[in-house]
Amino acid sequence: MAERIHVVVTGLVQGVGFRYFVQARAIKHEVGGWVRNNDDGSVEVLAEGEAEDLDAFLDALRVGPRAAQVSDLRIDRTLIANPVRGFDIR
Repeated sequence: MAERIHVVVTGLVQGVGFRYFVQARAIKHEVGGWVRNNDDGSVEVLAEGEAEDLDAFLDALRVGPRAAQVSDLRIDRTLIANPVRGFDIR
């Protein structure tokens, strides 16, 4: 069974290429979903896929691109039946 994660990433994560980094890692780890900037300076991610793929994806989010400084990840995780395909920047 697949999983869905909803993640809010805080720290210096806007203006550093974070969304493009997230999209590239999603493609690498075969994760579907989307990423967007929030008005409060955080980045929000919804991702779906197999648990192992999502775990590797989360490891990448904890680090981010070179210019980022990730402070925290708030993660909600749920089981789903049919994960989405593709990954969008919103």
